[in-house]
Amino acid sequence: MSDAEWALVRDLLPVPGWLAGRGGRPEGYCHRQMIDAVRHLVDNGTKWRAMPADFPPWPRVYAFFARWRDAGLIAELHDRLRQAIRWAEGRHEEPSAAVIDSQSVKADATVAHTSRGFDAGKKINGRKRHLLTDTLGLLMAVLVTPASTTDRDVARILLPAAAGCSRRLSRVRADGGYTGHLVDWATAHLGFVLDVVRRSDDVQGFQVLPRRWVVERSFAWLLRSRRLVRDYERRTDTSEAVVLWSMTTLMSRRLAARHQTPVPVRAA
Repeated sequence: MSDAEWALVRDLLPVPGWLAGRGGRPEGYCHRQMIDAVRHLVDNGTKWRAMPADFPPWPRVYAFFARWRDAGLIAELHDRLRQAIRWAEGRHEEPSAAVIDSQSVKADATVAHTSRGFDAGKKINGRKRHLLTDTLGLLMAVLVTPASTTDRDVARILLPAAAGCSRRLSRVRADGGYTGHLVDWATAHLGFVLDVVRRSDDVQGFQVLPRRWVVERSFAWLLRSRRLVRDYERRTDTSEAVVLWSMTTLMSRRLAARHQTPVPVRAA
């Protein structure tokens, strides 16, 4: 991270227990070093044991990554960055509309058979990433499942999480894979409208559909991180944590660039 980026991220970091007087001993390495090491792994797709010597030892970096994953600290940092981005864009911190979709990716040999599946539609043997984003493409919720899991089944888990994330949520847009009883279920149990945006059968080739392109762009952002081109993680919650780390990198860089952009001066 640049100094300008670190100045913005530092104030949003979760406070360690020992620093807040909740016990424990001080950490041996600076948070900036640890965060840079994890971001390097996610961005470049290296192995943990191939961590460059400029960073702390890889067992310490992995322990930091696992602790933040299990305690939900990376999700806390991610949510704070999303709120800061929305506030900087002149939006309310809690979105009122969202977009949901899934992406099937191939799984590496390290992924166990019990947590992988075959997507018959995409002809992919691996896992499926289910994303719920706001209208800016920023992540609200993520869930990683075997590729054989249907979108409607996962939506019954992901949509209630979105309702808890934003009390203002009133509309969620989706593609044709979320049709059926899910539309009535979302209205009856969650109190918002599930708007299915269908692709016209008369159109051939690629077609940009209203608002559905937002989540597709979010998938493209994630694939810039080489660690996410395939699924290399043994556990699904580790895959979800890597997605969160990728999005925090994108948002922190965007915040830093926004603060460094000079404000134009109007002539008198």
